[in-house]
Amino acid sequence: MPQPSYSQGNPDKALLSQCIGDAFDTTVARFPDREALVVCHQALRYTWRQLAEAVDQHARALMALGVQPGDRLGIWAPNCAEWCITQFASAKVGAILVNINPAYRSSELDYALGQSGCRWVICADAFKTSDYHAMLLGLVPGLANGQPGALTCERFPELRGVVSLAAAPPPGFLAWQELQARAAAVNHEALAERQAQLRCDEPINIQYTSGTTGFPKGATLSHSNILNNGYMVGESLGLTEHDRLVVPVPLYHCFGMVMANLGCMTHGSTLIYPNDAFDPLATLRAVAEEKATALYGVPTMFIAELDHPQRGEFDLSSLRTGIMAGATCPIEVMRRVIGEMHMAEVQIAYGMTETSPVSLQTAATDDLERRVTSVGRTQPRLENKVIDADGNSVPRGEIGELCTRGYSVMLGYWNNPKATAESIDEDGWMHTGDLAVMDEQGYVRIVGRSKDMIIRGGENIYPRELEEFFFTHPAVADVQVIGVPCSKYGEEIVAWVRLHPGHVASEEELREWAKARIAHFKVPRYFRFVDEFPMTVTGKVQKFRMREISIEELSAN
Repeated sequence: MPQPSYSQGNPDKALLSQCIGDAFDTTVARFPDREALVVCHQALRYTWRQLAEAVDQHARALMALGVQPGDRLGIWAPNCAEWCITQFASAKVGAILVNINPAYRSSELDYALGQSGCRWVICADAFKTSDYHAMLLGLVPGLANGQPGALTCERFPELRGVVSLAAAPPPGFLAWQELQARAAAVNHEALAERQAQLRCDEPINIQYTSGTTGFPKGATLSHSNILNNGYMVGESLGLTEHDRLVVPVPLYHCFGMVMANLGCMTHGSTLIYPNDAFDPLATLRAVAEEKATALYGVPTMFIAELDHPQRGEFDLSSLRTGIMAGATCPIEVMRRVIGEMHMAEVQIAYGMTETSPVSLQTAATDDLERRVTSVGRTQPRLENKVIDADGNSVPRGEIGELCTRGYSVMLGYWNNPKATAESIDEDGWMHTGDLAVMDEQGYVRIVGRSKDMIIRGGENIYPRELEEFFFTHPAVADVQVIGVPCSKYGEEIVAWVRLHPGHVASEEELREWAKARIAHFKVPRYFRFVDEFPMTVTGKVQKFRMREISIEELSAN
């Protein structure tokens, strides 16, 4: 009998049984005077003791606002010290942190706030071309004239107010500094009592993932889910209190808030944020000036760093490890990262938001071929299997759907039991939708994915969501969205558009219309106007044929 495609990670590796706030306090007690957080673009530095003071003040301030365990607290900001402080403070008071993508526009923000039922939102004033204040004022009637904490809004009945990171926000917003001042109303004993009431299996985070139904789904994660996943990732990297990790990946995503923030916190390592968003020069400078030992990124980030004209000016010899994830890594890129960036122990990780996120990871001792042809082996205390259409494990070496089970699997999708049941079966297996092959040694190779999903620069994009969005344009009668290969981002988006009779819309018009309403990474790079789509005899759209045609046309240009 051939060996089935099933593997179990180390079952003897102990899981952390604490809540995130308690684990944070443990690290502070162990390494009070070691550096915890460096935020280059804000010129801020915190030891673990100083970070704990900021976190506890913020936690008491949230309690002064009336934030209760289970309340949803939105965070809508690029990478900054306040993001990190809010993450740990919300965990201490039991508030469920709702990660809002900094690139979201009003349509996406509207959905996230309403679906999660946020009680409070903490926001930056602006980011790139997005005016957060203006979008919130447009979405929330009465915000400008209301008192923070006493907001009443029919559209968002649970929302009580908005905290702004701006020094002088518009009327109706509570400034961050004003919020911190409210901490005086709650003593440390009250915070300790609140913290002691929390359980590690309770939800503490909601992260929105694009859905095949066209609406994002809120993956709901517990203390245990994300604390242990960050811990296990750090264990694989061999992190200690002497490591210093540069984090150019966004905090709103699991890569930043779990694999970086929680991975470092559980090991006493230093977090270094080079900028509010990815910038290759700022990243290189942070590595050199802070003598970093580890660096995270998706392949496109590493390519941008390697190819930057000023890379030679920076000493990167302090680096030893890091993680490359989010997309397939070309072998030449991995060779250059190891050779030119001194990251001899760099690892590949695979997972999804619904699994906290990492379920498979290579090891520092794996050879180069393993690190570029596979996504590693099953993490400790987890199980992976590859199944056929009937749910049976396929023999090793055969293609099937990858499924994961264990501590990392989410609690479910927020207020969406139907979608939860469709993703997690009765035996607790999370069905990833990715096609994979497991070899004799248990290494897994991803050979495909959910047929519609596009991965552009590490961002997961589901065409159905974009199609439903473009349907709202008055000139669009029908639209189909596909992905085509791209050397820089992995894939680019192509929208095939059929217009209503008598209507006219140009590629530039649709692009500009979309830019104002959805995140920039979702805006199609190419548009193709057609009278009909390739169809099967039964009337189903042939997306594979559309992809072939698009690739041929783009190659010819």
